[in-house]
Amino acid sequence: MPPRGPMKIPAKPKNAKATLKRLIGMLKNNKLKLLIVALCLVVTTGVSALGVYLLQPVYTLIGELAEEYAQTGIMPAMTELIKLLLTMGIMYAASITCNYLLNRTMLMLSTGVLNKVRKDMFRHMEDLPIRYFDQHTHGEIMSRYTNDTDTLREFFSSTFPQAFSSLLSICFTLFFMIRLNGWLTLLVILLMPLMMTITKNIGARSGKNFVAQQKAVGALNGYIEETIEGQRVVQVFCHEEKALEEFDKRNEDVRVAGTRAHSLAGMMGPLMNNLSHCNYVLVTLVGVIMIIVGKNNPDSIFALNIATLLAFLPMIRQFSQPISNVAQQFNTVMLALAGAERVFELMDEPIEEDDGYVTLVNATMDASGNITETEERTGLWAWKHPHHDGSVTYTELKGDVVLEDVTFGYVPEKTVLHNISLYARPGQKIAFVGSTGAGKTTITNLLNRFYDIQGGKIRYDGINIEKIKKDDLRRSLAMVLQDTHLFTGTVRDNIRYGKLDATDEEIERAAKIANADFFIRHLPNGYDTMLTGDGANLSQGQRQLLAIARAAVADPPVLILDEATSSIDTRTEALIEKGMDALMHGRTVFVIAHRLSTVRNSQAIMVLENGRIIERGDHDDLIAQQGKYYQLYTGMFELS
Repeated sequence: MPPRGPMKIPAKPKNAKATLKRLIGMLKNNKLKLLIVALCLVVTTGVSALGVYLLQPVYTLIGELAEEYAQTGIMPAMTELIKLLLTMGIMYAASITCNYLLNRTMLMLSTGVLNKVRKDMFRHMEDLPIRYFDQHTHGEIMSRYTNDTDTLREFFSSTFPQAFSSLLSICFTLFFMIRLNGWLTLLVILLMPLMMTITKNIGARSGKNFVAQQKAVGALNGYIEETIEGQRVVQVFCHEEKALEEFDKRNEDVRVAGTRAHSLAGMMGPLMNNLSHCNYVLVTLVGVIMIIVGKNNPDSIFALNIATLLAFLPMIRQFSQPISNVAQQFNTVMLALAGAERVFELMDEPIEEDDGYVTLVNATMDASGNITETEERTGLWAWKHPHHDGSVTYTELKGDVVLEDVTFGYVPEKTVLHNISLYARPGQKIAFVGSTGAGKTTITNLLNRFYDIQGGKIRYDGINIEKIKKDDLRRSLAMVLQDTHLFTGTVRDNIRYGKLDATDEEIERAAKIANADFFIRHLPNGYDTMLTGDGANLSQGQRQLLAIARAAVADPPVLILDEATSSIDTRTEALIEKGMDALMHGRTVFVIAHRLSTVRNSQAIMVLENGRIIERGDHDDLIAQQGKYYQLYTGMFELS
């Protein structure tokens, strides 16, 4: 298995603009919802700005009413004031309705987008090569589904509409401010470059820390997942303190990155508010001077009345508040961009390439041995091989496997297998024996094309496996691994995983072959017993038996047993030996085993060391050679 390198945290977001553009692009299939959102935002922000603008005629009418009442004792302007107030009431009622509709629509839109994101992520993940999962911890991958996508939820449901609303609010408010008084508006705008400079500088510094935070959270989740999975090992070897030290280190990385990111982003809100207050005081001072000028010279271009100033002052907050909101939302935007980059990294990972064109088909064979393709399942399989001249040939699937001078390394600079040559004829049992790291499991990975070889050839029924489509190749193989994985579901469902259309009779027959039927029927609900937590309510041996039954129901011509009986005691191993022999009958079988008693009856035993076959032959031949296998079998040397 290739080594996992240290996690590298980029100094800054790779391409924040491209990521933001891609995030917005996720909304393109929701045009109707976006139209509703846009209309609601226009209404709510427009009403908010217009409501403040209408304060000027309200204040003017109130002044006129007071003056008329003092002079005549009647208030003829009251009707106009009531009409204006009713108009404002209707406006705000419409704004409340639109705001409610806006929130509901954004909720539907954001959850729909995230549903599609997770679906696309999972679909893409299923097409990734095994190499990706070997190089990334499960917890780090899970963090992209949970922590990183949660930042997108916040972005779509809150940050995005608020940013759009703030932009509209600035435009509407600026328009009405100019209508009230151009000079005071110019004074307000003069502070805008300072606000934008602060936002840009702080944003550039905090952005890289948000990326670092998301990376650190992913690494922490990966470590937690691994520690939980290996908690038994941690306690057996009294590794608790060391595990805690490593957790504290990774947790501290999260704290440091989060503190730096949020402290910088958190500075912008107070800075924007204080600048807004300074602007408010400055405009008030200048406005008072302009009122005085207007009293002395009503025709002056700088003249101003009290009603206009009273209406203009709230607009200063109305203008600066959206800028402050954007600043306060900056940390959410940076988090979303950092999370989105990690989501897109997974979605942009190159999928497993498959340039094969030879497929596996159902077939029939006549008395002359001619093979014909059929849609019905006949139990006979054949390789359908199209040729460049348009002709098609069919080769019976037998399980004839040949390796010719195969050379391979997980990384180019380190070769794992050196010129491996061997053959396995249909029905033969080939065993691999050797120390850990000798290359035994690597050979089985190459047979499944989880990795592609750098040199040599692997032929399957005479066909180069690079020409065979990977899905069809893997359908013809079944593996029983040392590390058994069971899914949440019934015992029956877990066995059926080997063949999704298997009948209940086929499942029970496979369980009997693996000698799992007896213990299954003694479970609380037999074959319908629910398994959770990777089969935590079963013993390790019972889980292994279910894995063997899963391979049996697949009924493949080639069977790979990678330490398949390592977790089964010798008594259980003896019980399933006949069943395994029945399962292996007529099949090509590759066996990897440390327990040499399981490979004695193999037609050929390959002894590997440092990626090379140093001995080969059957049990008697190797004993007679008195080499490495003889030393292993007699106990003179132990496998590591």
